[in-house]
Amino acid sequence: MKFVPKDEKFYDLFEELACKIEEGGKLFVDILNNYQYGEPKLTKLKEIEHEADEITHQAYERMHRTFLTPLDREDIYALVNKMDSILDMIEASAVRMYLYKVKTPAEELFVLMRILTEAIAKVKVVVHALRDKKNSKMILEACVEINTLENEGDYVLRTAMARLFEREKDPIELIKWKEIFERIEESIDVCEDVSNIIEGIVLKHA
Repeated sequence: MKFVPKDEKFYDLFEELACKIEEGGKLFVDILNNYQYGEPKLTKLKEIEHEADEITHQAYERMHRTFLTPLDREDIYALVNKMDSILDMIEASAVRMYLYKVKTPAEELFVLMRILTEAIAKVKVVVHALRDKKNSKMILEACVEINTLENEGDYVLRTAMARLFEREKDPIELIKWKEIFERIEESIDVCEDVSNIIEGIVLKHA
């Protein structure tokens, strides 16, 4: 019986997707730091999100036509699905800021984005390390760090919401900022979901 090698192209797709997430996160930070909100940067972010969707669908299609995959199919599906969701949440936040005609980004948004940027960077590290079993220890340690960042994000969100309800008297503005804060914090949560999936993969194949 002829040996059929496992398709290693999946790791390339995981890594491409991680890079797209990082690119989208950096663009959103640039939007916040140079806040003159216009459609060009939002359009670019939408393009990055669309490119991430394409990579995700490539992984789905490849999974269905590949005999031997390097990871369990359910793990591949869960991983790319959650990774894609990180960028979906970032893009959703940017769209809401544009639609709601936000004049100035709230201070807490910068804090949440700092945490999200760190989480995305660690997601990228563990995704790029995934193809080599020798990286197992480092991956597991980074997954713990992502969990710590998620806890920090929860705390910042609670603090931001408390301040928002205390100082914002306009209920419409309150609803707008609540949605934006929650979308960014949700993207941090999804980074943790990705790390949990990767942790499970590492432990399963160790």
